[in-house]
Amino acid sequence: MLLPSSEISLKTDDTDWQDWLRLEQTSGVGPETARKLLAAFGLPAQIFAASFSALTQVVSEKIARALLQAPSDQLQQQINLTQNWCASPGNQVMTLADANYPRALLDIPDPPILIYVKGRAALLDAPTIAVVGSRNATTQGILNAEQFSESLSKAGLTISSGMAAGIDAAAHHGALRGAGSTVAVIGTGADIVYPARNRSLAHLIADGGCIVSEYALGMPAIASNFPRRNRIISGLAKGVLVIEAAAQSGSLITARMAAEQGRDVFAIPGSIHSPLAKGCHQLIKQGAKLVDNAQDILDELGFLPLFSSGVGSRDRSLANLVAPNFAQNAVRADVNVSVSAADSELLNAIGYDPVHIDMLAERVGMDAGSLSAQLLSLELDGHIEQLAGAMIKRLG
Repeated sequence: MLLPSSEISLKTDDTDWQDWLRLEQTSGVGPETARKLLAAFGLPAQIFAASFSALTQVVSEKIARALLQAPSDQLQQQINLTQNWCASPGNQVMTLADANYPRALLDIPDPPILIYVKGRAALLDAPTIAVVGSRNATTQGILNAEQFSESLSKAGLTISSGMAAGIDAAAHHGALRGAGSTVAVIGTGADIVYPARNRSLAHLIADGGCIVSEYALGMPAIASNFPRRNRIISGLAKGVLVIEAAAQSGSLITARMAAEQGRDVFAIPGSIHSPLAKGCHQLIKQGAKLVDNAQDILDELGFLPLFSSGVGSRDRSLANLVAPNFAQNAVRADVNVSVSAADSELLNAIGYDPVHIDMLAERVGMDAGSLSAQLLSLELDGHIEQLAGAMIKRLG
């Protein structure tokens, strides 16, 4: 923990965040150095009021000199930018000394000393589950992320994720359809949308959910920022659900951080032949809880779903709120009813593991032209998905 809230005795006012921003922007002061300084002196204003000799008892002479320098023009520009940003409704800066700083983040080893919040800040203290996964998700993965997130949100859990393409974006969309809503933890400044394709999603989250960043306004998308922000995604949550992750996926970083923070880790299994199932299977082998519906997560967390006018009628059963089983009948239980006998025979030949088109042609004894035409029809009807490398995957 950076600094226990009980050790912060002074209440911040509307300008104290400027001292926190100055500390964060001081050359040579990273998270570990900031922790030492705050533990030794208290609030940032007290750090900047300390003598050179006192500072050098904690940090190097170089850093001590940097701390004692007057704020630079660049810092003043950043302060002005932040003031203007905070003037817009729904925008605010929170520091570790603020009473409304998210309590869950105070429990992690390295909470950000300053966060930028856009939208419904109260969601930062709501019961939360993180949902993460591959940026290059399959259609089934996208559907799972939307369905699980919507069901958990309707049960009253807030969904945290990283607003990346793929699983993250799907999780946010699903969560926005429930009472729990969603929190997006981003790796850029809070005034920047990345990736650009998520601009409309960002507006929806700002209106109905919450966007959070620990990075100064104007911070562009830098690769090293994204793994670090993952600790906030998991830190806000009671647990992390991983949906589709390759063996080297960044989602595994989030899962590892969750475990280190004492959070539960959940994973959805998939085909043993799918590269995007390797990460989830690895997590399950390491002790993550295998789940195939949202109720598994609610039961594990001991979370009692909410039933209110904003969620659904009180006589609606919980079974109608949880996501359908992700397995073979997850998307289209009626696939074999809604297709012709020939299409049904082809779907049975595909099976439930991805198959190469050449192997499928051998299975069914069809020429390439006829098979491609039938597969295209099935794809347009939403029964299959064509993956990279000429692989075919059944969706129901």
